[in-house]
Amino acid sequence: MESDTLLAQGDVKTAIALLHRAISEGRGGLLARVRLGRAHLANDDPPAALGVLRETVALAPGMADGALALGEALMASGYLPAAMAEFQRATRLDPDFVPAHYALGLAWLYAGEPDKAMEILRPIADVESPLAQNAGRKINEARAMKTAERAPANYVRHLFDQFSYDYDTRMLRELDYRAHEILRALADLLLGGATGLDILDLGCGTGLCGATFKDMARRLDGVDLSPRMIEKARNRDIYDALLVSDIGSLLDGDGPAYDLVLAADTLVYLGDLAPIFSGAGRKLRPGGYFLFTVERKAGEGYALGEKRRYCHSEAYLRMESARAGFDIMGLMQCSPRMEAHKPVDGLAVALQLPQTVG
Repeated sequence: MESDTLLAQGDVKTAIALLHRAISEGRGGLLARVRLGRAHLANDDPPAALGVLRETVALAPGMADGALALGEALMASGYLPAAMAEFQRATRLDPDFVPAHYALGLAWLYAGEPDKAMEILRPIADVESPLAQNAGRKINEARAMKTAERAPANYVRHLFDQFSYDYDTRMLRELDYRAHEILRALADLLLGGATGLDILDLGCGTGLCGATFKDMARRLDGVDLSPRMIEKARNRDIYDALLVSDIGSLLDGDGPAYDLVLAADTLVYLGDLAPIFSGAGRKLRPGGYFLFTVERKAGEGYALGEKRRYCHSEAYLRMESARAGFDIMGLMQCSPRMEAHKPVDGLAVALQLPQTVG
């Protein structure tokens, strides 16, 4: 079709106009609608693509390529679970539809599930297919993910976007989540009745920790990977600034200085904490505190647990905090939450940046 030629040449807007005209004149049919949806995606307009493709799927629910295209639009819009459902539906409609299997494999990889991604992508890489080489590269990415020093950002974002709607209820009632309260108790021991502090809440989630520390704050800022968690936190109306970002990127960047940095049940998604410790040190004023919880590992080092959360040893925390120039002001065993009706073995840690000498 002429629209395909225009898209290949990069003339997306003309292709969109051509497809719109064909559809309005009754000459396009379902394939033209799918092409229009993908043209909107090429034009970096996922909302327009979603509108066209949802209507297309409603008209032809048994069309595998329509389900695939809708899944692509949902992915581009950040609706990962819904996108995966459409990719799965496309594979059920046409079990031999390789692009749908490939898209599903990529979605699992994006969600931080390398084993599921490899299971889907291996058959594509092993047979003659235009996507075979791409599948091979993605399998290599999945293998690398399994040995990474941190949980993939996409996995963490997807996980907490999913849980955002009932996160507080699930954590407080079902998992007896207490990390925020443990850190507040530690802060009260070290800082007494301190107020007027500038506080940074790393992995702020829905704002449970922020709400617990609000009375100590002159300024309270929060950062989280999950846009939907940030939306929940914003609804509390307690933060002065909220940012959707990776905490490592935030700590590496410019910005205000703080008296207190918090990380309640956040560092469990990171293995190597050296960049976080050094970043927190750069954000803190002299004499400032970094309070956090982790899940405890016996012996030395750190390890990825069965629940895809990292555990850190006391020896590792002591070593890395010293390297980052912190003094350890408190390190105690605690249970930040329950897992399978058993208390999780954790550590609550208070680090202080030394006062400026002179």
